[in-house]
Amino acid sequence: MFTNGQLIFGILFAVVFAIIIFAAYRKDVKLHRKYYKGSVWVLIAFIAFILLIAAIKFVFV
Repeated sequence: MFTNGQLIFGILFAVVFAIIIFAAYRKDVKLHRKYYKGSVWVLIAFIAFILLIAAIKFVFV
């Protein structure tokens, strides 16, 4: 399906990408705490809304 070169490239790309994202997050963690203080509640509400829609679908179908 994939050649060895493609697999190696994909794995290296994923590892390097994860390291860069982690480093960028650690660099900006103070700003995230300051400006995005209540955003976790928005995420929880969004997930709850999606779960509610899925529950309604399974109950009525």
